[in-house]
Formats: sequence, structure tokens, C-alpha cells
Amino acid sequence: MPLTPLDIHNKEFSKTFRGFDEDEVNEFLDQVIKDYEMIIREKKELENQLKETQEKLTHFSNIEETLNKSIVVAQEAAEEVKSTAQKEAKLIIREAEKNADRIVNEALSKARKIAIEIEDLKKQSKVFRNRFKLLVEAQLDMINSNDWDNLMEFNVDATELKSAKEESIS
Repeated sequence: MPLTPLDIHNKEFSKTFRGFDEDEVNEFLDQVIKDYEMIIREKKELENQLKETQEKLTHFSNIEETLNKSIVVAQEAAEEVKSTAQKEAKLIIREAEKNADRIVNEALSKARKIAIEIEDLKKQSKVFRNRFKLLVEAQLDMINSNDWDNLMEFNVDATELKSAKEESIS
């Protein structure tokens, strides 16, 4: 068991004939007591500091562990978000491709219909042109025919018409 300052203070030495100077021994013992007390106080302070340091270390270790767990959770969440974003991107691309195919197919269908309508209009235009040409040629033939000349040569006497009119009235 270690000595305490009280043990040192209460220590009694036996007296001998030619012993040490009692005052010197007491003075030395007083100095040893003071130094010993100071060392004990320092030891307690160091123990307290060590305890506080260990508590801080435990606290910071807990914080470190919590931060590590948080980092792992954040990484997992980031991976999940990334995975979800990739899935959504693939879905969006698929939908866009479907829409693009639909739009292209509709455009091709409309282009085919328009091409068919253009061909029909060309045929109708040719038919109309041919009929119109025939009509104009028929009209020209009529104008160029001798019937017009015969009509111009035909003479009608106005007096004859007047008498014929009167006869029909009576």
C-alpha cells in the first residue's frame, strides 16, 4: 500500500545517541510531505484530464461512427437515386422512341395519302384538259363549219314575215 502524506507526517523515528538533527529531519520530512502532496494532486489532475480526454475520445468516436454510418446511408441513397434516374431515363427514351415511331408512321401515312391525292388530281386534270380541248375543238369546228356561211347567205324578206304574221293572227 502506498504511503500517504499523513503516514509520512506521523512517522516516528527511534532516538539514538548520535542520531540525526531532529529539526533537520522534520524540515526534510515537511518538504517530502509537500512534494508528495503536490505529486498526488498532479496525479489526480492528470487522472481527471485523462478521464475527460477519454470521454471526449469516446464522444468523437461516436461522432465518427455516426458520420461513417451517415456516409454509407448517403452513398446508398445516392446509388438508389442514380439507379432510379437511369430507369426513368430508359423509360423516357423508350416512350420517346415509341412516339417518334408513331409520328414517323403517321407522317408516312399522310405522305402516302397526299401522293395518292396528287395522282388522282393529275388524272382528273388530264381528263379535264382533254374534255376542255375536245369542247374547244368542237366549238372551233362549229365556227369553222360552212353552216355559218350558209346562214349568212340565207335571205329572209321582212315583208313576207309581216304578212305571214298577220295571217296567223287572223
